[in-house]
Amino acid sequence: MAASSRAQVLRLYRALLRESQRFGGYNYRMYAIRRIRDAFRENKNIKDSEKIEELVNKAKANLEVIHRQV
Repeated sequence: MAASSRAQVLRLYRALLRESQRFGGYNYRMYAIRRIRDAFRENKNIKDSEKIEELVNKAKANLEVIHRQV
C-alpha cells in the first residue's frame, strides 16, 4: 500500500471513530465504534489495491451515513 493511501485510510479511520463518538445513545455509539474497529482489523492485511479502493469508498459512504444520523 502506498504511503498516501495508508495515510488516507488512517485519516478515514480516525474520522469514523470521531464522528461515531457524537452518537447520543450509548448503545448506538458503542456499536458503531466496535463495528468500525472490527472492520478495519479484519481488512488490515488486504494487499489488492482494487479491493482497498472499494473498501475505502464503502467507509466514506458509511462516514456520510454516520454524519447524517448524528
